[in-house]
Amino acid sequence: MKSLAPTKPVERLKIGFVLSKSFTLSAFALFVDTLRLASDEFDRSGRVLADWDVLGSTRHLITSSCGVQVAPTSDFVDPSQFHYIVVVGGLLNNGSSIDQDTATFLKRAAERNVRLIGVCTGSFILAEIGLMKGHRTCVSWLHYNAFRERFPDHQVRSDRIFNLDRTRGSCAGGSSAADMAASIVRRHISKDAERNALEVLHIEKARTALAIQTRKPLSIECNDSRLRAVLIMMEQHIEGTVPIQDLAASVGLSRRQLERLFMQETKSSPAVIYRKVRMERAKQLIIGTSASLIEIALEVGFENASHFSRAFSQTFGQTPTRLRSAANTELA
Repeated sequence: MKSLAPTKPVERLKIGFVLSKSFTLSAFALFVDTLRLASDEFDRSGRVLADWDVLGSTRHLITSSCGVQVAPTSDFVDPSQFHYIVVVGGLLNNGSSIDQDTATFLKRAAERNVRLIGVCTGSFILAEIGLMKGHRTCVSWLHYNAFRERFPDHQVRSDRIFNLDRTRGSCAGGSSAADMAASIVRRHISKDAERNALEVLHIEKARTALAIQTRKPLSIECNDSRLRAVLIMMEQHIEGTVPIQDLAASVGLSRRQLERLFMQETKSSPAVIYRKVRMERAKQLIIGTSASLIEIALEVGFENASHFSRAFSQTFGQTPTRLRSAANTELA
């Protein structure tokens, strides 16, 4: 096996972790273990090519969302010591996920141009203290609407697994934390170090920032990753306000190219599929909620209930009122 050390001596990669209350253990573990395995040969766990610390305002144990606790290994030191500071979020709640000392530390790191990364809902924490403005944020499809509601003036997308945008980064969480960590290892240490980490973790190949989140939109079958990304965007803009040309541009295609792909994969045009996505969402709301027809119509981009009802009947062969009545009868 090749030595993991790069051909030219480089500064050891140094990463600090900030764990929020109820942080996601899997995202943190995959990120830090990718660093650990990249730092030394085989599974020796030496801090040869990389080093890391869990930073905290106190040394009190931090409880993850699954109940496992992690102890900080360092106080808040000079943030300039780190190449990256990774904020690992977790459960979204109404309370603050970090204390004021932690917020002050992250702001000081930003002032010194230290790269800040939000993993899982860590990007919410960075946005909350004003550190994601002007940067595109990548979040899980599960948290996309919550992010848009809290930070309507921020750029956000939920189709990619991670994003590194100048001095900010964001990651959807889960297994994509390993992909993001592998990208940083490759950039700062070497491809061999990345390969060693992935092989020990039994990951065949790291996904890039262009990889699409593993979300299957509704019941529409397609194999092309660009179409899956467009379908996710359609779901996230269920009111139907995103022009087809903008959907195409989001995945690097022209409108004509996107239309050809849709016809090949789904035998329908993007406009027809977009309406189907909206109607599927309306169907879920009719069966699963007590919202009025006008509320549902507005939710999926129709100006009035009568127009919505006609479109729904054309799609499903029955009116929304009849579907709701049948669903209530079955539950009775």
